[in-house]
Amino acid sequence: MTSLRFDAVAEASRRKPVEVISPVERPSEFFGKKVFNRQKMYKYLPSKVYDKLIDVIDNGAQLDRSIADAVAAGMKQWADENGVTHYTHWFQPLTEGTAEKHDAFIEHDGKGGMIEEFSGKLLVQQEPDASSFPSGGIRSTFEARGYSAWDPTSPVFIIDDTLCIPTIFISYTGEALDYKAPLLRALHAVNVAATDVCHYFYPDVKKCISNLGWEQEYFLVDEDLYAARPDLMLTGRTLMGHSSAKDQQMDDHYFGTIPERVQAFMKDLEIQALELGIPCKTRHNEVAPNQFECAPIFEETNLAVDHNMLLMSLMKKVARKHGFQVLLHEKPFDGINGSGKHNNWSLSTDTGILLHGPGKTPEDNLRFMVFIVETLMGVYKHNGLLKASIMSATNAHRLGANEAPPAIISSFLGKQVSDILDHIEKADKKDLFNIKGKEGVTIDIPEIPDILRDNTDRNRTSPFAFTGNRFEFRAVGSEANCASAMIVLNTAVAEALTDFKKRVDAIIAKGEDKFSAIIDVLRSDIKTCAPIHFDGNGYSDEWVAEAEKRGLDTEKSCPVIFDRYLDEASIKMFESMGVMKENELKARNEVKWETYTKKLQIEARVLGDLSMNHIIPVATHYQSQLAKNVENMMDIFGAEEGKKLSERNLKIIKEIAERTSIIEKGVEDLVNARKVANKIEDAREKAVAYHDTVESKFQPIRYQIDKLELVVADELWTLPKYRELLFIR
Repeated sequence: MTSLRFDAVAEASRRKPVEVISPVERPSEFFGKKVFNRQKMYKYLPSKVYDKLIDVIDNGAQLDRSIADAVAAGMKQWADENGVTHYTHWFQPLTEGTAEKHDAFIEHDGKGGMIEEFSGKLLVQQEPDASSFPSGGIRSTFEARGYSAWDPTSPVFIIDDTLCIPTIFISYTGEALDYKAPLLRALHAVNVAATDVCHYFYPDVKKCISNLGWEQEYFLVDEDLYAARPDLMLTGRTLMGHSSAKDQQMDDHYFGTIPERVQAFMKDLEIQALELGIPCKTRHNEVAPNQFECAPIFEETNLAVDHNMLLMSLMKKVARKHGFQVLLHEKPFDGINGSGKHNNWSLSTDTGILLHGPGKTPEDNLRFMVFIVETLMGVYKHNGLLKASIMSATNAHRLGANEAPPAIISSFLGKQVSDILDHIEKADKKDLFNIKGKEGVTIDIPEIPDILRDNTDRNRTSPFAFTGNRFEFRAVGSEANCASAMIVLNTAVAEALTDFKKRVDAIIAKGEDKFSAIIDVLRSDIKTCAPIHFDGNGYSDEWVAEAEKRGLDTEKSCPVIFDRYLDEASIKMFESMGVMKENELKARNEVKWETYTKKLQIEARVLGDLSMNHIIPVATHYQSQLAKNVENMMDIFGAEEGKKLSERNLKIIKEIAERTSIIEKGVEDLVNARKVANKIEDAREKAVAYHDTVESKFQPIRYQIDKLELVVADELWTLPKYRELLFIR
């Protein structure tokens, strides 16, 4: 193993950038080359079929199965022209990844031969075995049937020789077993609710769209160095490793010159992403060494989620081509920044109005404040649930550290918006709203200049910050499926908007003017959601105490945080908005608890294995070398002088003995804690036990190992060190 480490270092140091040949076309010309987009639909589908399919995509019309065969025929013709031989339903089960089963375009011809065929039935619906995917008890193992069903709103695409069809995944009895099905329901709910509220201001609006722009952070590590770190391979993070003398303290990596090998990787990734219709726009070095970011232009939320899942898969594939492994774990290295995936979220209309953006008229700005405040209402009422939506065993390592938002949901608004809310809340009603005879209505809301979009300060400690025309949900983890957060956020805002309209309509029914009624409800909601508004330092201890006083969720235990999904208010919200039923929520929590436990089980086993089979043998081997040296010194110089000359070695020998003893005892305690926790049948209680009694034993073991790394001879240490993992590029 010692040789493996140095061989890996030598091989990584010799690597050169892989040549990437740029397409001869401009990006705008090859964008979507491998996507069955509208342009291709128009080319390959009969006009009537095209019109019906576009109606489904744009207006949510019911999919007419009678057009399925024609759509499948058009898709297959396009696929044939691109060398495609297989197709798959591509879905997002509760594993946090994607799933696919490839079938060839072949069927028996009835004459002993084969024909190539792709029918509408195969396009629209298939039956993957549901028994091996997480279901949280909705389905027994022997009940294998599940259905994947085509999502026409997300375009079909080609990967290698396979036609990939985005689908939902549900059980035989109709419950969602994936992320896409409830996301689509949440987007429908917020569309209906936001459109209804928009009609107070813009009667011609027919549809509201939820937008998402994600920022994908990640680390790149040379593949040979990665292969020499079993903890990275099996858990996604380093379970041990002393910090490098130089890491990110010089602030010289952020926005620095991109290393050549990484630049080649990024170029290759962007070309392939653009061909798949992923509008990658930004790339740069992040704060930590070997940490980077990729970000696209915002898209409709369902499509953006699909594109992020596709990109993460593509990143892993392209990284291997360039001799890298991509690390999407939220905290792969201790002591330096972890990785997140900021979700920039907003609502807009089919007429082009950005609902979270200010306008040019008083009415526009009233609309702006309504959507800001009702978003805050949803976030305030369900702040604990929103935290649960982004919580995981891996993201828990990142939240609350000095590079990430705290595990308390709050919203930063900036001085200008805060002042406007304060004015609306505290001003005299008659000063805010006046009817001046034939002159019409005057709404005294301060003019919001266009410069607001660049005039909102940034607060990096805020988990949910307003940034001028959108909210930036910064707590989402780098390896997470964005759908988890987007399901909760869009549903919560849909509920808030629905309740807002109900109360406004009730006041209007009593004879009150429409805008007067809106202001009455808005003023009330500004007061109600005030506790979620915080523009200060989210890292401070004072904020934790203040958040508790405000009634915000300050729970830190990951498995306990998942309880928020089963709160009465959460169940009511999901069911009333038609997103998920109580049994689906219970099942998902079972999956979350089981996943949490399994990840900690794996980490505990890997930590124990490396401690006993790598660290202790290496340390004691070095200890034996030192002991032999002491013995030789005493033979040469005599016992007294030899002992004096060997003081340093004797000190190290003692330190190694003490530290390896602590490690061995720590591993024994860790194993015993696992044995006790493993006997617990209830998924939640087992996850809580792993959090409280197993994970807490990791750090004391790691501390001793990291200290040994500093004293054991470098030539004997078997595992690549942080300085090698982070600085060899």
